[in-house]
Amino acid sequence: MSEDILKIELDGQIAILTMNRPAKRNAMCDELLEQIDAFFSKPPKDIKAVVLTGTAGHFCSGLDLSEHVARDAEGTMRHSRGWHAVMDRIQYGGLPVISAMFGAVIGGGLELASATHVRIAEPSTIFQLPEGRRGIFVGGGASVRVGRILGADRMVEMMLTGRKYSADEGLSLGLCHYSVGEGEALDLALKLAHRIAGNAPLSNYIMIQALSRIEDMAKADGLFTESLCAALTQTSPDAVEGLAAFLEKRDPSFR
Repeated sequence: MSEDILKIELDGQIAILTMNRPAKRNAMCDELLEQIDAFFSKPPKDIKAVVLTGTAGHFCSGLDLSEHVARDAEGTMRHSRGWHAVMDRIQYGGLPVISAMFGAVIGGGLELASATHVRIAEPSTIFQLPEGRRGIFVGGGASVRVGRILGADRMVEMMLTGRKYSADEGLSLGLCHYSVGEGEALDLALKLAHRIAGNAPLSNYIMIQALSRIEDMAKADGLFTESLCAALTQTSPDAVEGLAAFLEKRDPSFR
């Protein structure tokens, strides 16, 4: 992997992925997307959580329009579906992913962040979907992921006006889960990543796989799926260890 585009560092069981295109505010090009995809397609064996961040004051400013390739309708559809596949690998690959955000979280950058499981924003963070100002429409999953965070009504207004949301506004809307001080996002992301990595692996996996899918289900289907997830986790060796650790007043030692 090119360290100029995506830096990958390991901190014990945590992988830190840093998008590194400072001259482009970490705008997403095909090469960067491919390298992110390559990591999540085959992550290092012992990694239990991932921190995703940017550099030079920005998380990701969206699709690099300077590298725009003219495509016909079919090519555009296939390119969009390629983004969807990568975002699905991030969301459902099985590894908890924490975004440490600052500066631009715009367009495709917001689509990328919304595929992660925990989002932390510094005061400089700007959330925006400016596609309406470009004469285009979202294509990397925002209509589903961001739409379910904001609701269709608010997302329509956000896209029509090009409105920008701050970190604190994003916190109130659910675009981020934590709003922290300047320079604090990465530290908190690493702290949370290590905490999450200490959970039972099966529990983490089931939470990632099940909850967003249950949201799509009818009530009866969701409740039945919940029962199946409970049966899998509560009969696992880690559940036995977790209960023993609680009763013995010690930290659990999961697989």
